[in-house]
Parts: sequence; C-alpha cells; structure tokens
Amino acid sequence: MTTSAPVLLITGASRGIGAATARLAAARGWDVAINYARDAAAAEAVAADVRAAGRRAITVAADVADEAAVLAMFNRVDAELGPLAGLVNNAGIVAMKARLDEMDVARWQRMWAVNLTGSFLCAREAVRRMSTRHGGSGGAIVNLGSVAARIGSPAMYVDYAASKGAVDTFTIGLAQELAAEGIRVNAVRPGIIDTDIHADSGDRHRPQAAAAVIPMGRPGTADEIAAAVLWLLSAEASYTTGAIVDVAGAR
Repeated sequence: MTTSAPVLLITGASRGIGAATARLAAARGWDVAINYARDAAAAEAVAADVRAAGRRAITVAADVADEAAVLAMFNRVDAELGPLAGLVNNAGIVAMKARLDEMDVARWQRMWAVNLTGSFLCAREAVRRMSTRHGGSGGAIVNLGSVAARIGSPAMYVDYAASKGAVDTFTIGLAQELAAEGIRVNAVRPGIIDTDIHADSGDRHRPQAAAAVIPMGRPGTADEIAAAVLWLLSAEASYTTGAIVDVAGAR
C-alpha cells in the first residue's frame, strides 16, 4: 500500500491532455482518479502508469453530462481513494469542422452538455467536498479552456469556441465565489496541441499544418499543458485564483 497522498480527479483522462496530466500528477505525488467515457483499456493503461509511479489510481467510467453518472463517480472516488483535494475539468468534445449555417441543434446541445454542464456538475460536486463551508479542507480546480475562446474558430467550430468562452467566465466567477472557502479556481487555455482530438473534427493533421500560424512555429504537446495544470494545482500557486493561463506558443 502506498502512503497517503492528496487525491485528484481528472475528467477525460484516458488520452491526450488528461492522460498526460494524470501521469505528471502521479510523479508529483498525487493519487489519481481517471475518468473516461468509452475507452476502458486506454484508461487502465494510464492507471498502470500512475501505479508504476508509486501512487494509487482508479478508473471511473462516466459521461460528465449525466448528473447521475457524475454523482456515482464522485461517490466512488470518496469510497476508494478518500477526500478529494483537486479537480481537473478536462473532458470536452469538438465536432466536425463546419460553418454555423451547416450546424444543427443536436450538435450544439451535446457540445454544451459536455463542455459546460459537465464542468459545472463536476465543479459542484468538488465544491461540496472541498469547501470549508461544507467542512472540507480546501483544494484546487483547474478548468481546461481553449485559445479558441479568443479567436472564435470561424468556419471550423464557433460552437466549441463559444463553449470555451463560457468556461473562462465560469472560472472567473467561481474563483471569486470560493476564494474565502479554501478553493482556488483557475483555467489553462491550450493553443493547438498535438493530440488525437483533431481527428474528432475531421482534421487529424491540423497541428502540423497549423505550424505556420503559430509564432513559435510548432504545435504544443500534452505534457506542456499538463505542466501548467500541475503548477496551478500546487502550493506554488497558492495566491493564484481566477487566472486564465494561455499555453499557446504566442498564438
């Protein structure tokens, strides 16, 4: 049995930024709950890496847009890992590249449900556990936004960009709401990062193709985003709340 460590829940942690964050969190001394929606094998592979680093890990299947599933997920974390100390709201979706006049309401509803309602639901349950108002010991929440919120992503996915703009607003408001209750709330806004999510929008090679519009001349890596997330979770960021940190190569 490993020694006691702070407990971190990361949503959407079976691949990409979430998986990189889980691995780095283990290296920094966190026990990790790895949420996933579909790919159990990928989530278990991440959990194996966490355990190899000497930390505890569980995998938890849950659609973050489903309140009952979210409640069950948090109850499992409570029972199997112990008191929550951190939440990374990483789960998010994009859709196929399209103009607004080519989109339908079903697409928007699913986008808002995962990217917004999911973040709200998970943050609410974390607050109910970590806030000193509820008898908790405090903690930290990091939301994953996107530079798309600044640039709008025209003719690609303005709906995704709008959902991430709302994540920015949510981060700022919740940080102020919880500042006196021991919980810090911040966001990381990645730029173009070389992960599998681009295939979900039908543009698998976008990171490499977009290098010309990135001042640093390359896409970022999931590990670079994870490093920013772990700093915001750490005691080194003890006076940082309500911040939105761009990790985007100056884009």
